[in-house]
Amino acid sequence: MRFNNIHYTFLGFLFLLNYSYAQPFQIGHTTINFTDASRSNRVIATEIYYPSDVAGDNVALTTATTDTFPVLSFGHGFVMTWDAYQNYWEALVPNGYIITFPKTEGSLSPSHLDFGKDLSFVLNQMVALGNNSTSIFFNRISIMNAVMGHSMGGGASFLAAQLNSNIKTLVNFAPAETNPSAITAAASITIPSLIFAGVNDCVTPQNTNQIPMYNGLGSSCKTLISIIGASHCQMSNSNSLCNFGELTCTPTATITRSVQHAKIFSYLRPWLDYQLKGICTQGNLFDTQLIGDTSVTYFKNCIQCNPLENGFLNTIDEIVFYP
Repeated sequence: MRFNNIHYTFLGFLFLLNYSYAQPFQIGHTTINFTDASRSNRVIATEIYYPSDVAGDNVALTTATTDTFPVLSFGHGFVMTWDAYQNYWEALVPNGYIITFPKTEGSLSPSHLDFGKDLSFVLNQMVALGNNSTSIFFNRISIMNAVMGHSMGGGASFLAAQLNSNIKTLVNFAPAETNPSAITAAASITIPSLIFAGVNDCVTPQNTNQIPMYNGLGSSCKTLISIIGASHCQMSNSNSLCNFGELTCTPTATITRSVQHAKIFSYLRPWLDYQLKGICTQGNLFDTQLIGDTSVTYFKNCIQCNPLENGFLNTIDEIVFYP
């Protein structure tokens, strides 16, 4: 056998094997107050969930692997709190992600721009902790990351992506238009982007929120998935304030919260696994699922993984096998 760059392909194959047989992690949790000196020492209280060997508060990161983990910065909805998004940390942390929830801008008059800046700042601070030998995150933070959010936090995630060129992918759930405008900010965003919408969302209808955001995105790879029968508040766990707001409008959901969550994660996990971990098979899974899925409608303008252009196969110069 003669090698040029074929060893990269083999390493990629081994990585996929390791991923396929990896056991889910437990969920660790800690709270950190970050301080942004550039904004009058603004304090950003942040809840952080991470892979561990034993579930609990302030436990060590997992020692089952020495891998680094992608960080996801998640923005909450209007007057909602981070604990409404337990469905996200329970679905993603066991698969090898760190998810952070800035708790700022929870008032009745939030600053969308400051919230976007907070989402961006926390990602940068997690990288700094990865370089800090006294932190539990020392040497465990990947350079791959995502900014995410629901409703107001989804709109703010556009503002964060516009501000931070180090963000690798943008994902949000029924994002709401913000001030300054997330729709306007979309034009300057070129990273891969995924938007989830609910067809029965009467709080942030897709025709005036998610579709203009999708159309405005400057990304060469972007997808909008509209879940049939899904509502705005069912993007998260049940939250009394969100539910109260949804009582004032129609239509209402025609699918259950658990069905809506299952649909979200059937696409969210493959998207993140491909965009942040480079697992080509997960990118292909994302694409093939959409083709025959009658429970959603979608707009999409890219193939998630073309092995001749992405990943390891583009490093091959020549492959020759001998007995």
